[in-house]
Amino acid sequence: MRKILAGLVVVAVLVAAGAIAFAVWDVDLRWRPHTITKDQAVIAQALDQSGWVSPHLTGPKLYVIAYRGCADCARLEAALFPRLQAAGVDTRMVMIARPDVNGLAQSTPAERATVAELWTNRSWKLFQQWSLAQPDAWTAPGLPAADGDAARTAVVWAGRSMVETLTAQLKDNGVRFAYPTLIWWTRDGRLRACACTSAQSYKFVQAELGA
Repeated sequence: MRKILAGLVVVAVLVAAGAIAFAVWDVDLRWRPHTITKDQAVIAQALDQSGWVSPHLTGPKLYVIAYRGCADCARLEAALFPRLQAAGVDTRMVMIARPDVNGLAQSTPAERATVAELWTNRSWKLFQQWSLAQPDAWTAPGLPAADGDAARTAVVWAGRSMVETLTAQLKDNGVRFAYPTLIWWTRDGRLRACACTSAQSYKFVQAELGA
């Protein structure tokens, strides 16, 4: 009987410890950013050479990889950008027109036209106009089509290719790519990344970027 009781106590302790560990992971650890240690220079160069647009502030550089119509991306932008930009953080948006999946379109002609224009001419004003419009109602007014234009189609595919490569590189650093993915340099020189799909990750981004 004593052995049985002792065994039950051990089981109870292990279950409680497991529950506590899971709670800590679920509430805190799973949302923390990761330090990029592998392919750091390659990732940094790819981001710098991508078609990002920003308000050109003078503080830390934050790259946000997103697509229009992404609810988590819009939520992050609304919650974090005012604070980050007030702290001088240069919020660099890298917009992607996602490729088709199993024959189903993941982007619209207007979206592809806008992404191509953003990557080509880097207009923050255009990004702001696009952000204020409903995704389904956006017609890319005045912008040249990407479909049927070899050069602009190549630009759209450059973004998709970057994401495909970055997904594998981030996985090697413990980060599972999702939209939005944030990558930034800390003041002490570390390259950090977060697939910030939950508001629980925002506090870490703010703290590391001084906002």
